[in-house]
Amino acid sequence: MDILQTLSEEFSIPMKRLEDTVALIDEGNTIPFIARYRKEVTGSLDDTVLRGLFDRLTYLRSLEERREKVRETIAEQGKLTDEISEALDNAVTLTEIEDIYRPFKQKRKTRASVAREKGLAPLAELIAEQRESYEPSLLESAEAFIDEEKGVVTVEEALAGAMDIIAEDISDNAEYRKEIRAITFNFGFISSSASTEESTVYDMYYDYREPIRKTPSHRILAMNRGEKEDILKVKIEIAKDAVLNYLFKAADINMFTEATTYMAKAAIDSYERLIAPSIEREIRSDLFDEASEGAIKLFSENLKNLLMQPPVKGKTALGFDPGYRTGCKLAVVDKTGKVLDTAVIYPTKPQERIEESKRVVKRLVEKHGVEIIAIGNGTASKESEIFIAGLLRELPGKVQYAMVSEAGASVYSASEAGAEEFPDFDVTERSAVSIARRLQNPLAELVKIDPKAIGVGQYQHDMKPARLDAALGGVVEDCVNSVGVDINTASYSLLSYIAGINMTTAKNIVKYREENGEFTKRSQILKVPKIGAKAYQQCAGFLRVASSSEILDNTGVHPESYEIAKKLIARYNYTSDDVKQSRLSELGNKVRGEGIAKVAGELECGEPTLLDIVGELEKPGRDVRDSLPQPILREDVMGLEDLTPGMLMTGTVRNVIDFGAFVDIGVHQDGLVHISEISNKFIKHPSQVLSVGDNVQVKVLSVDTKKGRISLTMKI
Repeated sequence: MDILQTLSEEFSIPMKRLEDTVALIDEGNTIPFIARYRKEVTGSLDDTVLRGLFDRLTYLRSLEERREKVRETIAEQGKLTDEISEALDNAVTLTEIEDIYRPFKQKRKTRASVAREKGLAPLAELIAEQRESYEPSLLESAEAFIDEEKGVVTVEEALAGAMDIIAEDISDNAEYRKEIRAITFNFGFISSSASTEESTVYDMYYDYREPIRKTPSHRILAMNRGEKEDILKVKIEIAKDAVLNYLFKAADINMFTEATTYMAKAAIDSYERLIAPSIEREIRSDLFDEASEGAIKLFSENLKNLLMQPPVKGKTALGFDPGYRTGCKLAVVDKTGKVLDTAVIYPTKPQERIEESKRVVKRLVEKHGVEIIAIGNGTASKESEIFIAGLLRELPGKVQYAMVSEAGASVYSASEAGAEEFPDFDVTERSAVSIARRLQNPLAELVKIDPKAIGVGQYQHDMKPARLDAALGGVVEDCVNSVGVDINTASYSLLSYIAGINMTTAKNIVKYREENGEFTKRSQILKVPKIGAKAYQQCAGFLRVASSSEILDNTGVHPESYEIAKKLIARYNYTSDDVKQSRLSELGNKVRGEGIAKVAGELECGEPTLLDIVGELEKPGRDVRDSLPQPILREDVMGLEDLTPGMLMTGTVRNVIDFGAFVDIGVHQDGLVHISEISNKFIKHPSQVLSVGDNVQVKVLSVDTKKGRISLTMKI
C-alpha cells in the first residue's frame, strides 16, 4: 500500500502538499502550530482535518507494519506464495490481514488439531477432492485410518475427525470469511431481549430487532450497555440458508458424489461452530468501534462548543454551590478570578434559614460589588434559584444570575489541582469558586477537569479510554491555542494545553513566574527550565504578554514573523502606538486594495501568513470567543409547573445527541427537542443545526411534571 497516495485520495490533498504536511508532523511539530503557522505548506488545512490526517496516517502505518510482520511470519514457515503475498498487498483493513494470517497462526488445541495428530489429514484431503467416484469407497478408505493407539477406534471416528479438519480449513479461508461477513452485515439483524422482567431505561430493547446496516450508533451503544449491565441479551441473526448457499457454492460441494454428505456436514459445522460466532464477534466489535467513533466525534464537537462559550468579562461574580443538609457554599470572585470572600448559608431544607441567608448574600453583594451570580445546576439548585430570584427583587442595583453546569466541578474540587490552588478550602468551597469562574471564563476553568467528566457526550464511559482521551485532549488543545493565554495569569492546567508545553514545563513556567515576577517579553520563556528552541517555536505564538514593550507579544503574530509585521506597519505609515490603540481597523482594506499577492510578494511571505498578521494587527489582543452568543442571564425564575403547551421560550443548548438536543429554558429541568422537531427541512443529525451553547427560540409541546419531562419544538 502506498500510504501517501491513499491519504491523498481520501483527503483530496495534492501529493506534494500532503508529503510536506506529513514531513511537518514527522518532524515533531504540533497540530496547533502546523494549522496556525504553516498554512502555506498545508494549504490552510484546519486543526480538525490535520488531526484526522494524523489519526489516519498512524492507522495506515500500523496496518503496514502488521502486514509486513504477517508476511515475514508466513515466509519463516516456508508457506509464502505469490497468491498469499498478493492478497496481503491488496488487504485494506486489519481484519482482512488477520483473515489471511488465520491458517498460519499457532493454534491452541482444537478438534481439528487433535484429528491431525491422529493422522487423519490424508483422509480429509481425500474427501475434499470430491472425486466423481472413489475406488475403494470412502468408507473402505477410512478403515485404513483406524488406530486404537491413536484413539481412532471406528470408521465413524475417522470420518468425524476428517470432517473436523475440513471444517477448520473452510473456517480459515479468508475469502469465505470476507464474503460471509458481508452477507451477514448486509442481510442480517441485530436483536435484543430482556434478561429481567423489571422496567428499566432499556424497556424499548426488551424485544427489539433491526437490520444491522440500518441500526444507528446510539442504539448500538445502548444495547451494548444494557448487555454489560446484564439487562439485555444481544445477538446477530441471519438466515442460515443464505450463508450456506454461498458456502456450498464457494466450496464447490458437488451434490452427486460420495463425498457430498461429508463435505456438506463439515461446511455446516464450520459455519455454525466456527465461522458464525467469530463473525458475530467481529461485526459487533466493528459496530461498536464505528458507533464509538461517532460518539467521540459528537462529544468532541459538544466539548469544543462548550469550551468556546464566550466569557462574561469584567464582572465580579458570586459562585453559588447549592446543597441541603450541609448548606449552600458561596465564593465571591473578582474580575480576574481572584477569590475575595467565602460563606455558607442554609436557605434550603432542612434548616430553611431564609432571612439569615438573605442577609449574608446581601452583605457579600454590597461589600464586593457583585454584578452576577452563578448558580450550580446540581442538587438543590431549583430551591437555590428560587431563593436568589426572590432576593434579587430586594436589591437596589441590577444583579443578574445564570445557571451554570456543575458537571465535573466535584472532580476538580477533589483533584490535586484543586488542592494545590486552594489548600485551605474544603471541597465544596472549591466547587463554589469553580462555578463562578466557569461563568467568567469557561475555557480557563474547564481545562482543569478531565474532559470525560464535563458531561456533554453520550455513552462516553463505554468508549475505549485511550481513544477518547486522545480525541478530547486534542479538542481542548485546539481550543486553548485558538484563544491563546496570558502567560502571567494562566494556571499550569491551562498552560499545559499550549502547543509544545506539557504538564512539567507548564509547572516550570508558573514556578519561574512566582520566583522571578511577571514575564516582560515572549523570549523570556526560553529561560524556563526544559523549554528549548523547538518548544519555544511551537508555543510562542499562542502565549500573550500583555505588559511587554513589544506590542506584538500580545498578539497571535509568531516571533518568526515579527519583521514582516513591522514592515507591514511601516508600509502604511502606522506606528506601534497605533497598534496598541487599535487604530489599524482599515489595514485589511488597504492591503486588499493594493492586492494581497502584491503585498505578500513585497514582504516575502505567503498570502495566508499576511492575512493572519493583518487580522491580528487590526484587533490586537482580541478574543475569538467574543463574537459568539453570550450566555442568557436571568432575573426571575419559572418552575416546571408554570409551563404550558404553546409557550415560547428562549433557551440554551446544553447537549447535542444523536436523536435531538437538550435545551435549558430556565426551569431546572432541560427540555428535549427531538431531531424531528429541530427543523422544517430534513436533517441527518442535530449537529447540522445546533451546537452546545447556542441560544435558541423554542415552543413547549408537552410537559410531564411527574416524570420531569419537557418536550420542545423549534418549528415555530
